Amino acid sequence: MRVLVVDDHTLVRNGIVSLLRANNIEVVGEADNGADALLKTRQLKPDMVLMDIKMPVHNGIEATKLIKAEMPDTRIVMLTASDDDEDVFEAVKSGASGYVLKNIRSEEFLDLLYGVEIGQPAISPLVAGKIIEEFARQAKGNSSSTSQDDLTEREIEVLKLVADGAKNREISQNLSITENTVKYHLRNIMTKLHLKNRAQMAAYAVIKGLTPNLPAGDR
Repeated sequence: MRVLVVDDHTLVRNGIVSLLRANNIEVVGEADNGADALLKTRQLKPDMVLMDIKMPVHNGIEATKLIKAEMPDTRIVMLTASDDDEDVFEAVKSGASGYVLKNIRSEEFLDLLYGVEIGQPAISPLVAGKIIEEFARQAKGNSSSTSQDDLTEREIEVLKLVADGAKNREISQNLSITENTVKYHLRNIMTKLHLKNRAQMAAYAVIKGLTPNLPAGDR
């Protein structure tokens, strides 16, 4: 896992870099604002970007939108002190693979990052609740004809397992299909439901009652 760390506070950034390197995670670069984050993502092509929100030039959400538009396969995890509802919702809508608060314990933080590497959403428990509430509100007011009825039985099975926190390999084993087939179903689900990532898929499944469990980050 090759990581770019973006935070405008040098002391905080140094602490994150030290923690990652102490756990054998390669830090390929650092940035202190959103514009520099975009530039260094282009240059260094990290697997993951750890992105603060409150920064100069471009804030973290603006930078996330720009990076995802240009390099959609780059995983971005918001690492921030902000639990503001608007920041949470905008980050997930922008395509962030996770939203982690800086008060998290280091062990939990590392577990979430390893989860993102294999396709799981990284969401702090408080944030998961906010996302579910917002998706529920949007679902009630959404007049779109797109719904779970547009999904095949197999896609619904995959969606339920995603909401239960299953990794692609676990979904593959559970349903006796290949991991490439799992990825195919995930793409179809996101396209049909107009979702951008697993965090949104998990929240959608909970809202629609497709699983009795909460997303992995809320356990």
